[in-house]
Amino acid sequence: MTNTTKKHSALREILNTGLYLLLIFVLTWLFITYVGQRTQVVGSSMYDTLEDGDNLIVNKLGYRLHDPERFDIVVFPCEGEFFIKRIIGLPGETVRIDTEGKIYINEVLLDENYGYETIEDPGRAIETLVLGDDEYFVLGDNRNNSRDSRDSMVGNITRDRIVGKAFIRIYPFDKFGVLKHQ
Repeated sequence: MTNTTKKHSALREILNTGLYLLLIFVLTWLFITYVGQRTQVVGSSMYDTLEDGDNLIVNKLGYRLHDPERFDIVVFPCEGEFFIKRIIGLPGETVRIDTEGKIYINEVLLDENYGYETIEDPGRAIETLVLGDDEYFVLGDNRNNSRDSRDSMVGNITRDRIVGKAFIRIYPFDKFGVLKHQ
């Protein structure tokens, strides 16, 4: 083998490796941007469903194909970080939380058992809230330790703010599995 052939072979190998790495980078970027991403739970607002430090995979593609549903656990940006909450109210519905901590959707008591404890502060939901055509009302499962739609700083969440649906816990390993939404 001549020196020229060795140089062409080495150059071809470098070019192939570079193209391979570029392809891996582009595919990874496409996956993270459009399909799914990892996120970490910070705080206890979703206790006892999710705990501080849990790592999740968020399905970003699903809501391009169908609308979010009641009780889905969703991720959305708020105040420079990502919040993880459960959808309680859907577009066009009314939401009210009475002084006993009971949740009413369209004036019908919501049958759910996700709340870790009885709501002590209904916040802005003490008055009937009417959700817009693309708005969702979200609550943390740890209702008395959660900044959620009851807080005017969070408010109702528009669909375009929802990053995706949390669907698999990947860490801690002993709790690995699909998250229950309903």
